[in-house]
Amino acid sequence: MTTVNQVTFPRWIRGIFVANLVAQAGIIVTGAVVRLTGSGLGCPTWPQCVEGSYTPTIRQEEGIHKFIEFGNRLLTFVLVIIAIAVLVAVIANAVSRKRSGVPQRRAIIVLAIIPFVGTAAQAVLGGITVLTGLNPLIVSAHFLVSMALVAAAVALVARSGDPGDHPIRYLAPKPVRFLTWLLVGVAAVVVVLGVITTGSGPHSGDAEVESRFSFDPQTVSWMHADSVFLFIGLLIGLVVTLMLFKSTGSMRKRTILLVVITLTQGSIGYIQYFTGLPSLLVALHVLGAVITWIAVLFIPFSMRTRGLAPDKLPTSH
Repeated sequence: MTTVNQVTFPRWIRGIFVANLVAQAGIIVTGAVVRLTGSGLGCPTWPQCVEGSYTPTIRQEEGIHKFIEFGNRLLTFVLVIIAIAVLVAVIANAVSRKRSGVPQRRAIIVLAIIPFVGTAAQAVLGGITVLTGLNPLIVSAHFLVSMALVAAAVALVARSGDPGDHPIRYLAPKPVRFLTWLLVGVAAVVVVLGVITTGSGPHSGDAEVESRFSFDPQTVSWMHADSVFLFIGLLIGLVVTLMLFKSTGSMRKRTILLVVITLTQGSIGYIQYFTGLPSLLVALHVLGAVITWIAVLFIPFSMRTRGLAPDKLPTSH
């Protein structure tokens, strides 16, 4: 009889998946630190830090900024190492499954490829960001691709906890599922408007060059705030709706956690706006945005179960 331990992923593999999620989220925050300290062009060339050297040199005029930017570049290598570890772990698991006659998890294999490809693409995009003098469109794309990689990392962690891909059994009715996906969509809008708001404000990313969107900062800030209010309204509606159903305990807990995170994030957003956007609060707001995004994305995975229950697993031959 095939056991549940054979069809689910071992803890050490899921640990690598979690490490990938943490790393993908972490580099967004460190990227924000680069921007907030005006270190975006601390290494003015790419792939070298300065002409003739891949590392900062004494003759550079960028001061501390060169070390901050170079440190962020080094984190890319950490992401690459973790991405390779994810691929190796999934391939090893696939070989083990084949030998045991256990069905392959093709969705997991696809999700495992994304960190490696995405990190490589981000490295190139980061280079373009430097070479274009921190063009706000490129900077924004750099951030949004990172948020997409975080979404893929969340899916990898969540899906690896399932015994399989089929059958799918929904634990929440269609109205709840629709409301949940609408919440995810609005969260994405909040993220995009947040990026535009930051790109229109004083934190352009370099101490000497101000490359910003031409939008009025106050207008886009209020648009961002309005999208947040819509998000909060949908979130409250989801909490109330979930209270009516008994089979969504895990989903209720995740949603209530999201409420707490959202209220904290909203408070930081308003404080930073009315205090003139101090760098520390902006950095905390970016961290909060990443945590909120992760919390939102985990909710849909609690609306269903995938794969057969342990007592209904097929017999292997």
